[in-house]
Amino acid sequence: MDSKELRNCFGQFATGVTVVTWKDDEGKNCGVTVNSFTSVSLEPALVLVSIIKNTNSCKALQNRSFVINILSSAQEAVAWQFAGRPNPDLVIEWDQDSPSGPRLKNVLATIECAPWAEYDGGDHLLFVGEVKDFAYDSEADSLMFFRGKFLKNEKNSVVAN
Repeated sequence: MDSKELRNCFGQFATGVTVVTWKDDEGKNCGVTVNSFTSVSLEPALVLVSIIKNTNSCKALQNRSFVINILSSAQEAVAWQFAGRPNPDLVIEWDQDSPSGPRLKNVLATIECAPWAEYDGGDHLLFVGEVKDFAYDSEADSLMFFRGKFLKNEKNSVVAN
């Protein structure tokens, strides 16, 4: 099976864009851009993020509380910053820390999580977090990822063929 073509196939599914954030052992704010995020359960409240195993972020996140920051359409630069393409001139705006970790400012939503379980997912590690708190802005637009590109979800617009 051609893994590049499989990735292209997966890319046909539009996803939202998140930055998962946490504090490291020295108390530094850390994060990684993740589009593989899903809700798992309402009772108990569980969510899942999937991160490539051979990354520093995957190792650093193990057994830690974390915050899922769902990015707004204005935050493409933030997505790139935490996806390994940093812009040295970009200032990351942090909100107050929560018990689960640092939160980004101006995001569409935050979901604060305690570690629940970690599962092998092939070349990824699946992190299941128990939702401890959440907040959202029902007026903002979301940043989306489709076919390897960021898209802006323009509220009240219609896409037709």
